[in-house]
Amino acid sequence: MPITFHCHHCGKKIEAQDSAAGKWAKCPACHNKIYVPDLKEDEELKLAPIDETEEERKKRLMAETYQLTQDILQEREIPEAASAPSYRIDDELLRKRITKYLRQMADGQLDQAQRTADSIAPYGPQAVRILDQIAVSDIPESEVSDVPQHVLAGLIRNLRTRLS
Repeated sequence: MPITFHCHHCGKKIEAQDSAAGKWAKCPACHNKIYVPDLKEDEELKLAPIDETEEERKKRLMAETYQLTQDILQEREIPEAASAPSYRIDDELLRKRITKYLRQMADGQLDQAQRTADSIAPYGPQAVRILDQIAVSDIPESEVSDVPQHVLAGLIRNLRTRLS
């Protein structure tokens, strides 16, 4: 007599041979791993009823989640309130911070350079303009004049990318 039960993944009614009792198998409908119950003769497998309201609630929440995800992915503009305020600082002070960052990076002082870069970041557009001036200048800043030009150019490019 075949064993009749339902897949706990997809709910499909399954009939298995007696020899499969107590073993693991694949559901023929959904191919998930299922356990074939070991039923005694005339023993009925008791299944819990599916709570339809809970299933509907899960489907609704999944649909809402999907829609919100799609809305977020399709946003093109940053909301007005989320845009960062524009800060200004004296160009000379910002230039000193930038050269300090370049010196720290050239010397391998990465933790200090990270903190210095964090102090430069709020002034992004202004700092990028100063970095561009430093990059095209024929006379390098005195603090970084001993740094090879190609290394300095790479450090400037990295900071500029970070700020953009």
